[in-house]
Formats: sequence, structure tokens, C-alpha cells
Amino acid sequence: MAPGALAKSAVRRVQGVARQAIYRRREQVDEAQLLESFGATRAEDLVTLALDHRTSRAWCELSQRGSARAAIERLPGAKARTLERAARALRQEWDVFGTQVSFGEGKPVDWSLEPVSGRHYPVDPVERMPLHVTGMDPKYPWVMARLDSVVALAQGAWVADTEAERSRFATAFVVQTLDFLQANPVGMGVHWTCAMEIGLRAANVAQALVMFADRPEVRRPEFLVPVLGALAEHCAWVEAHLEDTSAVPNNHLVSNYVGLAVVGALFPELPGAPRQVALAANGLRTQMDAQVHPEGTSFEGSIPYHRLSVELFTLAFLVARGAGVSLGPAYEARLRLMFVAARAWSSESGLAPQIGDNDSGRVFPFQEREDGDHGYLAGLGAALFNDAGLGGGVFPDEAAWLLGDAGLVRFNALPVAPAPASVSFAEGGFHILRGEGVVLTVSAGKQGQRGVGGHSHNDKLSFELHFNGRPVIVDPGTGSYTRDPALRNAMRSTAAHNTLQVDGAEQAPLDPARLFALPEDARARVVAFQPGAKHDRLVVRHDGYRHLPSPVGIERTFFLDRHVRALAVGDRLVGTGHHEVVGRLHLPDGQARWCKPAAEVMARAGRVQEGPEAFDARALEIGPAEAPVGWVLFGRGLETSLVPSRYSPGYGRVVPAVSVEFRRQLTPPAWLGWVFVFR
Repeated sequence: MAPGALAKSAVRRVQGVARQAIYRRREQVDEAQLLESFGATRAEDLVTLALDHRTSRAWCELSQRGSARAAIERLPGAKARTLERAARALRQEWDVFGTQVSFGEGKPVDWSLEPVSGRHYPVDPVERMPLHVTGMDPKYPWVMARLDSVVALAQGAWVADTEAERSRFATAFVVQTLDFLQANPVGMGVHWTCAMEIGLRAANVAQALVMFADRPEVRRPEFLVPVLGALAEHCAWVEAHLEDTSAVPNNHLVSNYVGLAVVGALFPELPGAPRQVALAANGLRTQMDAQVHPEGTSFEGSIPYHRLSVELFTLAFLVARGAGVSLGPAYEARLRLMFVAARAWSSESGLAPQIGDNDSGRVFPFQEREDGDHGYLAGLGAALFNDAGLGGGVFPDEAAWLLGDAGLVRFNALPVAPAPASVSFAEGGFHILRGEGVVLTVSAGKQGQRGVGGHSHNDKLSFELHFNGRPVIVDPGTGSYTRDPALRNAMRSTAAHNTLQVDGAEQAPLDPARLFALPEDARARVVAFQPGAKHDRLVVRHDGYRHLPSPVGIERTFFLDRHVRALAVGDRLVGTGHHEVVGRLHLPDGQARWCKPAAEVMARAGRVQEGPEAFDARALEIGPAEAPVGWVLFGRGLETSLVPSRYSPGYGRVVPAVSVEFRRQLTPPAWLGWVFVFR
């Protein structure tokens, strides 16, 4: 990093220490402070002052309930989906990265349980918390304690048809919220170790409280006083522990600001709320500029994290706007481009490529979705910005809740936008070639987070290929973070990606002690991006093997021929010495086999420009035997084999798969290549 950036990081660390010192000297918010801040003389007065005198027009206000319900009832299956989510929240059931956890309606929740290991995090002061313990992962209990379950309960109450159902959901909200607060005192245990989680939890409780504002179960001082106090304490903690002290602040800091903005905008009378809203608004404007490139891509170096960032910035925008807080035209313009970028790489089924880390994170999970589903963002963005360039497709549940019936009317009035075209996002490092059912996304750019690489992988010149809406050649994913450091590094290694590996070396060194850093050694970049009417050509290069005793540079060419319906990929190596080169194509499952290609397949492969002059006698058939999606034909002279592999379609889940390896001993300059012929 530049010396100036390091100096700013040091200043932020000093400021963080000072904030925490001030926080430790303060007194916790008590009933007397709450009464004073709301201008009340009795606890009973808080009910009216906090829940009835509402000026906000945010999506979660009771004034928006009729509009949201009307939109939900007009979407096929949306009401049933809402009630099913609410029923799971009622039963206190969570799907924690594929692990099912259930505690039963009205029963205490084991909030400190790490469900995979069966072990518990101690409820100790956070200063003594052993957060990173091999075999355990704090993200698992954090899923439960983020309390998006209470928002699901409130949504269930909004669409429920009977008073008994509404009462049941409201009672569950009261019980679950108080149970969490009693089991997790301020500053104690795993749920006070990450300001991101604290801020988002506070935002969820605040939104749910507003949604339940007319329920008698909620309108009791013995509930309202501790919950309002908890919201104030959550925000005070976040303000004192802002995650801005790292070298390059990332989505955690945005989450901090989102929590402060949502709580403060919905309950501006809380102690410190006006200051915190101003802090959050300024911070969100700054981070939108710092963490989102002008082209609309997130700076995280990860497409899955782009979805998280879109939801974070969108929730802040909508709640702030509803409360009359402007984040400015520049913020709004760049947010719109984030939706445009998500549409650009989503397949016809809405699935995005899994490039970079994937922790399956969401902010408003109002509908159960695949970990790679970005397709709903186009519909949300179209309705939010009345943007014809995002029109068509499906109006998602998320838009119905956040924008109501007016959003649905806007969406339905928009024309259908043209299909996404091939595009190169130079700053994000993602380059998309598409057509005839093919979506090819190539990784070639700088490490994310301005070179820190916290969520980047050794995937330069690698790609993910979708065909007819489904992934065919995949990035194997993330697997785990701190639970299994060896798995973490294996899944972000060069060998885990669809790129060349020279002499077994890494493109950039993986430091076992730094699971969230990856140096900028490869210096990947685009040489040429040439989209055309019948074919697209992309040439990319990286220097990750220039550090070898006999240095090697790699240039890879992708040629998508929409007329022949085939993809040619060629690698040119320039350098010195003799090397062993291995390339890999990772599949999401085991559905692949060697075969003798049909004459028609061979003929099509031979017609593609940039492909090999001669092919091996056998081809790799990919997909179900009765309905293959295509065939990979390798250039003559490559040694090929199918080997066992692993695929992580979402955080915490790893399934068996296979990959094909092609290798060759060579002395540069040299060229090798292959062609994928689509069915």
C-alpha cells in the first residue's frame, strides 16, 4: 500500500482506541435516559411516543403495510412463501449454511451453539473471547443471532388472515427478542465480537418493532423499555467499534453504517441517534465512492460479495429516503449501476458466477434463493429506479416488500430490456462473453479491496461457464473460512481454478497466517476485448510466474463463436527454461465421461478460430449421458485425465465432484488449447 494509505490506517486505529476508551467510561442506557430522550415522564408514555408518532415512510412502517400486502398478493406464491418463512421463524428453525437447527416455538434458543461441532462459545467478555478456533466457525451462530427471523415473523403477521395468527407471530417476536437479550448481555459472548453482526441485528430488530407497532403484545413497557434500550446499546457499541481500522475498510464498515442508519432513522429519539445517523450518512456516501467502482462493480474482488454489497447499500438508501435523509445523487447513481452489473453476469436462470469468496451473505432474505442467485436484483433495480434498461424478467418478493404496490406498477409499465450483451468490467476485473445460451465470466484484474485481496482467489485467467442457465465449468467456491484453514487455502489456490499452473507454483503466495489477504503478484490485465456480431474475442494476461527461477508469462485467449456455438481457449507461454504445465476444468458434479466425438462435433470444433489445428482422438462429454450439454476437445499432444475434486456451491457446503486435468512438459515459447462445442 502507498505510505499515505498506511498513515491513514494508523490514524484510524488510534481513533478507534479513543472511541472504545470513551465507550467504556459511559453508563449503559437505562429507563431514565430513554424517558428523557423521548420526552416521556412514565414508561407507559413510551408506547405512544415511540410507536404511534411515526413520521418515517420507510418500507417497514405500518403506513406501508397495505401497499406491501397488495403487491405480495399479486405475485404468484409470494404470500405462501412469506407464511412459510414466518412459520420456520415461529418454530425457531434455521438453515445454517446447510445445517438444520431447530429449538421449537417459544423455547429458549441455544444462541452460543456452534451447530456443526456441537461445541459452545463461552459467554465471556469479548476481550477474552477465543473467536478463531480450528474446528469452529462463529459465522454459524451469527446466522441465528442476526435475527432476520424477527423480520420474517413481522412479515407473516402483515399477510396473515386471522387475528390468532397475527397474535402468535407477535408473541414469538417478543419471546425471541427478549430471549436473545437475556442470554447475550452487552459485551459478552460471540455475538458481541463483530460490529457488522451487531449493526445488522439492531437493524432487523428495529424494522420488526416498527412492523409490529400496533400489536398489543409489543405495546407493553416491560417489553418496549428493554428493547429500545438494547437498540441504543447496539448502536453505541457499533459507533465505538466501527470496523474502519483495517488497512482498507470493506463491507463490514458499510454494515456498521447500515445498522446505525436504519435504527437512527426509525427511532430518531434514541440517545445518540441524530449523531449516529449523520455519521452513517456521511460514511455511506464515502464508502459508496470507495467500495464501488464507477462502472458499478464492488471493489471486494468477489462476485458473490457484490450481491451482499448491493443489498447493504439498497437497504440504507430505502430506509434513509423514507426518513427524509438524502444520501445524494452520486450515491443513487452508483447504486443503480450495481444492479446493472449484476444483470450483466447473471444467466437466463438468474445465477451468477462464483468468482472470489462466497459466504452466502444477504441482508434482506425475503425469499429463499440459491447462493448464486443474482437474478432478482434486476427486477428490484428496475422498480426502484424506474429503469427500462433493467426491465423485463420477474418482479421479485424483495421488491414487493421494499417498494410495495407502487413498485409493482412501475415495474409492469417498463418495456422489456434487450438481453444483456458481452461486457468488460475493467476495474472489477470481470469480463463477460455471452450469447446462444452461453455466459462466460473471466477473472482478470487486480486483487480486490485495493490490493489487499481479502476475498480474492488465485483465479487469474480462470473462468466460470454457464450454459442454458446452469453452471457447467465452475469455480469450486469457498468451503470455509476459519473452521478449516487448510481447506480455506486449498479452495483459493491456483489448482482449485480453471487456469494454468506452472511447476506447481501459486500465482500469488498464500500465507497460512493470513486467511484474508492475497498479494498483488499476478498483475492480471486485459490485452484485448473485442465483442462482435457473430463472435467475441478476449485476450488476458498475468505475470504470476515471473518470479520462477525460469520466468514465464501467460496470455490466454477466449474466442466465443455464436454461429458455430463453440468456445475456443488458447494459452500462449513466453519465457525461459523447461516447465511442467497443468490446466484444469472443474465441474460441479461427476457427470462427465470420455468418448469418441461425432464427426459433426469434430467439424464444428475445427471451424472455430483460435482453436487447435489438430485434436486428440477422444473428447470429454459433459452433463447427463442421456442429454449432454457439450463436448471438450483438447489439442493433440496434451495428456488428459479425470480426477476427483470438490465443489462448494455455498458457504459451509462441500460436495464431491470431478475435474479434468490437461498437462504437458514444454519449453516456451509454446501454445496449447482446447474447444468446447455446445450441444
